[in-house]
Order: sequence, then structure tokens, then C-alpha cells
Amino acid sequence: MATETSASTEAPAASGGLPQFDFQWWPGQIAWVLVIFVVLLAFMRLFAVPKLGGTIAAREAKISGDVAQARALKEEADAQAEAAAAERAQARAAAQKLAGDARKAARAGIDQALAVEEARLAEAAATADATINAARDRAMANVAGIARDTASAIVAKLTGKAASAAELAQAKG
Repeated sequence: MATETSASTEAPAASGGLPQFDFQWWPGQIAWVLVIFVVLLAFMRLFAVPKLGGTIAAREAKISGDVAQARALKEEADAQAEAAAAERAQARAAAQKLAGDARKAARAGIDQALAVEEARLAEAAATADATINAARDRAMANVAGIARDTASAIVAKLTGKAASAAELAQAKG
């Protein structure tokens, strides 16, 4: 028995080579390849390809929907940007008008304060002129007396005797 077992195990090894290259097995291998190919083709045709096609179609639909949504959002953003620009321009115009009005009001206040100050300065100048004129008149009134005293002192110094009031009055004329 031991020899039969060893003989049966040695027989395939003795034939040498790979069984797939042995022509006696080719018809069975070709039949199985065809069966497996047909089953795999049927599976792909009935299940895998339609599912894959549905996935691709769903993906394309999602992409086109997302692109449409992005375009709509861009248009909305552009409209909001235009509205914001218009509001900004309107606010700028209102601010410029307000600044112009404030400048006019400030100018009017400055002009009014300037007119009041000029009137006060004119009054002060008139008062100062009156004071100066009064001082000049008083000084001019004293000039004659000072001239008389100076002439009397000069005459006394030069002649050695004092001049009389009649002589001084005569010298004035």
C-alpha cells in the first residue's frame, strides 16, 4: 500500500510541466473561462454599470446645480455690492452737504464775531483818539507857558537879569 501511494503521487510529478499548458485540460479551462466571463459580463451589464451611470449622472446633476447656485449667489452678491456702493455714494454726498452747511454756519458765526470785534475795536480806537486829542490839547496849552518860562530862563542866563511879563508877551507876537 505504501508503494501504491508513493507511485500515485510520483506520477503527476513525473509527467513534468504545468497543467494549464497540458492540451488535455484546455477544453475544460476554456469552458470555465467563458462561463465566468459571461457571468461577470451579465453582472456588470445588469448591476454595476447602471449603478455607476446613475452615480455619474447624479454627480453631474449636483455639479450643475452647484454651479447654478454659485451663479445665483454671485449675481445676488453683485447686486448687494452695487446697492452698497450706491448707499456709500449717497452717504458721502450727505456728509459733504453736512460739512458744507457746517462750514457756512461757522463762517457766519465767525463773520458775526468779527463784526462785533471790529465794532468794539473801532469804539476803543475812537476813545483812544479822543484821549490822545485831549492830551495833545492840554500839552499844546502848556507849550505857551513852557515857552515863556524857557525864554525867561534863557534871557536871564544871557543878560543876567529877568525879563518882564510885558517883554515876554511882546516877544511872542
